[in-house]
Amino acid sequence: MLNLIPEIIAVITAILYLVLAAKEDIKCWYAALISSSLYFFIMLDAGLLMEAILQIFYITMAIYGWNQWNKVSNEECVIRIKKWKKIKHVYAISLIVILAIISGEILEKYTNAVFPFLDAFTTFGAIITTYMVAKKIIENWIYWFVIDSISIYLFFSRELYLTSLLFFIYLIIIIFGYKSWNKKLEEYP
Repeated sequence: MLNLIPEIIAVITAILYLVLAAKEDIKCWYAALISSSLYFFIMLDAGLLMEAILQIFYITMAIYGWNQWNKVSNEECVIRIKKWKKIKHVYAISLIVILAIISGEILEKYTNAVFPFLDAFTTFGAIITTYMVAKKIIENWIYWFVIDSISIYLFFSRELYLTSLLFFIYLIIIIFGYKSWNKKLEEYP
């Protein structure tokens, strides 16, 4: 039960992050900072090394994202939601796959990491996608849907049932987040 309390808090703040991000509320980054800090230790304990390292990145991106959104709000201009050209997606997806293969090979050979290739794929996918959120690239929601679908299996297999449930809830929030951002994108002149 003692190990369950940090996971419960991490799940609640992670949901809060995504809901606030969908609303473009800068407070989402505070929730991300808390959740990621807790998940760092949870993932280490679960043997998901890449996911633990990913939490360090998330902590850094929470600070970066807050700074980006805060800087814009202080300057009275807005970071607009935008779309990437198809070639940027080709580059992003290729980079994710290449890094996942290389990291997966290294993890499989030199560590006792669980599911090294899936762990690496979701980690590098999340790194690229978190950057997309900070820059308000609408396709981030599609990337998250794929990554989070895989993550459900990854966490469930490690008996992180609340985290697995969190990622299922994410799938629902992602749909609403995409619709919300898409509506705002269509309203731009």
